[in-house]
Amino acid sequence: MAQRHLDPTAGPVPADALAGYLRGRATEFLRALRLHRETGAGAAEDSVEAARALRRASRRISASLHTFQPVLDPDWSEAMRPELAWVSGTLALEHAYGARLERLLLALHRLSGAATAFPPAQEEGGAVTVPGATDRVTRTAGGPAGRSPGATDGTPDAESTARRLAPDAATARPGGSGRATATVPATGTDRLPGTPLPTGRTTVTGTAGVTRAAPAPGTTVDRGHLTVGAAKAGALLDRQLTLARTRAHSTALQALRSSRFHAIADKVAVLASEVPLSPAASAADLVPLAAAARERLVDAVAALPLLTAGSPYNAEALIHGLSPDPAPHPQDAPWHQVRLLLRLHRYAREVLHAGAGADPAAERLRAAGEALDRHRDASEAAAAAAQAARTPRIAPATAYALGVLHADQRHEVEAARYAFQRAWQKDVVGTS
Repeated sequence: MAQRHLDPTAGPVPADALAGYLRGRATEFLRALRLHRETGAGAAEDSVEAARALRRASRRISASLHTFQPVLDPDWSEAMRPELAWVSGTLALEHAYGARLERLLLALHRLSGAATAFPPAQEEGGAVTVPGATDRVTRTAGGPAGRSPGATDGTPDAESTARRLAPDAATARPGGSGRATATVPATGTDRLPGTPLPTGRTTVTGTAGVTRAAPAPGTTVDRGHLTVGAAKAGALLDRQLTLARTRAHSTALQALRSSRFHAIADKVAVLASEVPLSPAASAADLVPLAAAARERLVDAVAALPLLTAGSPYNAEALIHGLSPDPAPHPQDAPWHQVRLLLRLHRYAREVLHAGAGADPAAERLRAAGEALDRHRDASEAAAAAAQAARTPRIAPATAYALGVLHADQRHEVEAARYAFQRAWQKDVVGTS
């Protein structure tokens, strides 16, 4: 039954279909490489598009070599797969860091209910300023709003920075007086486990008419603390992720100039004209190999808690969310594996349908893949927020904002799991 759904003609698909598909992807790789070399570093938009095309072609060639390895020359395919994966992974890092920074800053802006966007921040004389921030700060008996005596953010002139960045905490929440109501540890080395996090999300409208995210009933999020800390949290994330993105950009440029990449490009150029098939390829059928890729995906999805993921906000993704362990979230690994297997399945179907018209399941699989992409992005963004919260000597208000941001991204993880569950159920119904 699985083979019938994978094969658009209900018959065998010869290895020639794979050879044509690989030649087409190799041509795309070479065309993107030529565009990247012609644009150089001056045309940023064209250069980004060329890098994206290089990654796309590399992923599809590598996935096809993995799925249809029995019909290809084994030595050649085993040597090419890790090299293409290296190209795709190296070129993807810069984009990933940039997208992660943008995602986190937009989330901070939404959660704090600020009137203007947060960074990209501008550094002036060792302090960080954000356009639109007021020069006022509401004080309480404990000192400046959202700070404890002696706490710093590890940046020069942290006191003056707080004055420039902090909006009026009294106007940050309806009926607020600027006094802190959340429990925030007053230490100089605050970490994520010490920050209170919301356990649910609803939508409320403040006095300014701004719709914003809010915690579930029974939880407390102090708008004053969040608004005061959000600007400095955004500046901290901007410094860390911009540095990582710059390093990734340098690494990608070095990789594209390396002898290793030139060797890969030479092999891809040969692939564009001649595909090294195995002696048994003449009598091979690609449908069973593509069906095996789907079976691996189905088995991996069966191991996921889809019944729990059927609820939009089930709090499963928040378990261990306050763990001080800097390792990746333990619940995310199976979902990331499903994402990779789904990609292999999609690309296998592309090979089968390359000369047989549109794939009827393409839209359902694309929706499921996009949900898992959002899952990965939210998971990595939450990890970045947690890592920033482990920065030594940050102020309690900053740690609080990062904690709320971490919880928000873990909720986005839950939402992505829910979206995948719905998309996958449609795919199962559509292929049953």
